[in-house]
Amino acid sequence: MTVRIIHVGLGGWGGNWARTAIPQVTEVEVVGLVDPVPATLDAVREDLGLPASAAFASLTEALAGVEADAVVITAPAVTHVPLALEALEAGKHVLVEKPFANSTDEALTAVRRAEELGLVLQVSQNYRWYPAPRAVQDLLAAGELGELSAISIDFRQWDNDQPVETYPHYRFPHPMINDMAIHHFDLLRMITGKEAVRVYARASYPSYSKYQDEAVTSMIIELEDGLVVSYRGSWLSRAPRTAWAGEWSIQGEDGEIWFTSRDGSPSEVAGDRVTLRADQDAEAEPVELPTLEHTDRQGGLQAFARSVEGGPAPETSGRDNLRSLALMEAAGRSAASGRPEDVVLPE
Repeated sequence: MTVRIIHVGLGGWGGNWARTAIPQVTEVEVVGLVDPVPATLDAVREDLGLPASAAFASLTEALAGVEADAVVITAPAVTHVPLALEALEAGKHVLVEKPFANSTDEALTAVRRAEELGLVLQVSQNYRWYPAPRAVQDLLAAGELGELSAISIDFRQWDNDQPVETYPHYRFPHPMINDMAIHHFDLLRMITGKEAVRVYARASYPSYSKYQDEAVTSMIIELEDGLVVSYRGSWLSRAPRTAWAGEWSIQGEDGEIWFTSRDGSPSEVAGDRVTLRADQDAEAEPVELPTLEHTDRQGGLQAFARSVEGGPAPETSGRDNLRSLALMEAAGRSAASGRPEDVVLPE
């Protein structure tokens, strides 16, 4: 069975989804495209070779105009939950870009409705679908380091040269925490299998920053077993840049795992690296990485299609993603309050 999808939101990253990610997954077929900007809609439709009858200005029109099984949402974040709810009410499964929502309370409305209707609701946490974090997850699950003592995560990029008037990233709400650190929060949960209970975040606002909200943030994250994670993230770093998944040092009783992931263009895996050392004086030994059928968004999309067809529930289901979102939300509260904040799931 091929899962027929309506794709909503074709500008910027959504256009990249349409042209480079979705076509690589044979388990899905695009039957409808949605975007309110006619030029954007026509450009993507023509690039994909779809007829004019497959193009719509709204999801409402698309749901009425084509037969589909699911909806993929890559529109702006503020529209994620309203669009997801509309799709769910029409009986469609939903895959939505991250961040799922800007609050856990809003996200929970969609999670509950999907569960009531028996439909798949998945969040695209694409950084999970790379070989390095998969290898690290397996190493930690096997107890390779024994008892863990500390984790440190560093993310460094310079993104401050574009014109303020035309570069939307500078206006993204909380670009360090909500747009970037959400990836690292989700990876932290994935590789450790542990949940965060408390976070202390401090953001800084250099005078030369073009961002309207925080672009530099440091955090201390406490996990449920008391393990402390140190996080440093910056869009304004002049230090050597990291890969998009950052640089991780995971330390334990029996050694250290170091890894990095998602370097270069989306889906490239050449920059994925994992090393293992037994002690401070030992050489770091490279770890062999698994080969994945699909990486990045394609890996998540394939998992989504298989869930729709009756396979396992997606590991980044809306229900599971509430925990990544709750950590993001607590970090934002802490950055604003200047105090440690508990990670609270909505009732």
